[in-house]
Amino acid sequence: MNTVTRPRILVVGAGFAGVECVRRLERKLSPAEADVTLVTPNSYQLYLPLLPQVASGVLTPQSIALSLRRSKKYRTRIIPGGAIGVDLKAKVCVVRTITDKIVNERYDYIVLAPGSVTRTFDIPGLTEHAFGMKTLAEAAYIRDHVITQLDLADASDDPAERAARLQFVVVGGGYAGTETAACLQRLTHAAVQRYPRLDPGLIRWHLIDIAPKLMPELGEKLGRSAQEILGRRGIEVSLGVSIEKAGAEEVTFTDGRVVPTHTLIWTAGVVASPLMATLGAETVRGRLAVTPEMCLPGYDGVFALGDSAAVPDLAKGDGAVCPPTAQHAMRQGKRVADNVIATLRGQPMQPYVHRDLGLVVDLGGKDAVSKPLGIELRGVPAQAVARGYHWSALRTNVAKVRVMTNWMLNAVAGNDFVRTGFQARKPARLKDFEFTDAYLTPEQVRAQVAEGKALDSP
Repeated sequence: MNTVTRPRILVVGAGFAGVECVRRLERKLSPAEADVTLVTPNSYQLYLPLLPQVASGVLTPQSIALSLRRSKKYRTRIIPGGAIGVDLKAKVCVVRTITDKIVNERYDYIVLAPGSVTRTFDIPGLTEHAFGMKTLAEAAYIRDHVITQLDLADASDDPAERAARLQFVVVGGGYAGTETAACLQRLTHAAVQRYPRLDPGLIRWHLIDIAPKLMPELGEKLGRSAQEILGRRGIEVSLGVSIEKAGAEEVTFTDGRVVPTHTLIWTAGVVASPLMATLGAETVRGRLAVTPEMCLPGYDGVFALGDSAAVPDLAKGDGAVCPPTAQHAMRQGKRVADNVIATLRGQPMQPYVHRDLGLVVDLGGKDAVSKPLGIELRGVPAQAVARGYHWSALRTNVAKVRVMTNWMLNAVAGNDFVRTGFQARKPARLKDFEFTDAYLTPEQVRAQVAEGKALDSP
């Protein structure tokens, strides 16, 4: 009896790119055409742009974590774990499961969408003492930590300790850093009113960035408007400045200032997942070099997209690559799915082309700056566009209802200043959340695949 094996499509990553790819594959492929498998550490898709609002308590964590197991109609097999290496020649992806077991997952077609991790530099004490803002756990932990600093300052009789605990430093003048500083400053400003022993004037927020401008992608006028809004709130913005070293109780800036603080939040950009380095293929600043069809040259059935791939931006031309934004990732996911299906059916693939729709920055409350389709907006109109865009981009109706309910409840009832108990455990920092040391070298990947083949042999 001849057994016909269906082609195996393996999708790595459940971010915007990976989930959009899987959903389209399920809609367009019949069950008999291929088996689809998704590798992801968490069985949810995180709506990353709203993380600062989780950190500030405006949104609950569950509202932006969209379950991948909620629907009964999806047939994709989910492997709970992380891809830590890929052998392109053997067509094997090495996966570390959530039980720490290492398995070899074979594929015929692979879609690499592992996303990105926080970009760090060789700064003394950075990974040991800084928080990131890249995962749901980090956002929830930061909220707990910030409220804890208010409690500890209130309990302290030492003026120096009290002042240090009420100073907060955010590094990174991009969207993540600016929104994080803005949202958390609103949280502390509201919370301190419930601490009669604390002087509100002691609370100080610093936003620093090595770049000469705040959010340069917004343009000169909007970037300056955002900086003015932050300044009115008392956030001290320092440009052309970074961190020289970080400690448990103080941070030293490159301009020589030493800031006593127990809170350093690092949001100075992202880099492609370390998984890309295990492939032994050409990269562009860490991102896998791919064609406009998002194929890896020289390898059949290998596709890459999202933050980890340098996808040519044909709309801009001049050798530009698509920025690592949700807007591009979602559309790339659909195009890659179509190209995988085209390859399966022997049809021609299509290149990815998308013109950027604009940018939105939510600064909390009625403050925002937005640039939809090149139109510069500020204040309430910008806020309406920013929240309208995020709300419409949420994948499920359940998530939309939760987010809208959270926004309305926060607008009417204000904030709750509740610690959930994270701080009762061992302190965790950036290095504890993103597991960047879990990946294999190309040599280790080949050894793992060879070992798996030896075990499979009779």
